[in-house]
Amino acid sequence: MKFQQNPHGDVLSVIDTLQYVRRFSNQKLLVKLGGSALKDLNLVKTICDDLALIRSIGISVVLVHGGGPSISDELSLRGIHSEFIDGQRVTTPEMMDIIEMVLCGKMNRRIVRTLNAAKIKAVGLCGTDANMIQCRREDERLQNVGIVERIDTEILNKYLGNEDRQDIIPVVAPMGVDEMGRALNVNADWAASRIAQALNIKKMIYLTDQDGILDKQGSLISELDAAGLEELMVSGVVTGGMLAKTRTILHALRNKVDDIHIINSKRPHSLIEELFTNRGIGTVCHIRACS
Repeated sequence: MKFQQNPHGDVLSVIDTLQYVRRFSNQKLLVKLGGSALKDLNLVKTICDDLALIRSIGISVVLVHGGGPSISDELSLRGIHSEFIDGQRVTTPEMMDIIEMVLCGKMNRRIVRTLNAAKIKAVGLCGTDANMIQCRREDERLQNVGIVERIDTEILNKYLGNEDRQDIIPVVAPMGVDEMGRALNVNADWAASRIAQALNIKKMIYLTDQDGILDKQGSLISELDAAGLEELMVSGVVTGGMLAKTRTILHALRNKVDDIHIINSKRPHSLIEELFTNRGIGTVCHIRACS
């Protein structure tokens, strides 16, 4: 019935979608899922269903997730107060076991189970597995917080590069390890950015609780280049968590990641809409302005 009402528009829509499918087929995509989305089980299921569809058309997917709100909840239940410096949690030795339990256990397992239920195989990984995310302490004030020095891609490539395993989505919890083998808490945005660079992934998507990057009037900016991002940072328009995220985006753009999208995870099927339609629903960032 819908086709009879508007056949021309429907056909054009299908053609546009197929062009995007052809463009991205056999490519790699990194999706970073923010911790706020993980608290909504229905939202997690919708996102995993979309990832299963994306994987089914030949796009290899790496998923990196956060878990900050769930970590805060667990710490509060245990009577442990969190202190933040420049948006990063001061991570005491007492907190580390709890953070590792939440990120590598509860959050990671939830995503893996939900992907498997969507008929796409997924394997849960922690950044400490096979020394994947190698770090050093970022700041003594932050204690057990790591800054990423190197990504060892061997374990990821076992799933992305092997034809027998190409339908498997690696799901990565952002924990790091130092040269002494000690676990460190790592910012998930930085983990995602550095993993994309190490795997030579050209497209990243940040699934957040915001519509994208906003200008000083509070309006959504649909497209930005590196110079525009820097200007927003210097002028103080971008602040808080988005400022920290913007730093990771700039680093990725300057290290050969071509397109980085910031979209709202709470918008139904936002991943599909952003990838396979010409509407564009969030902010997309490039190293330089498109001609």
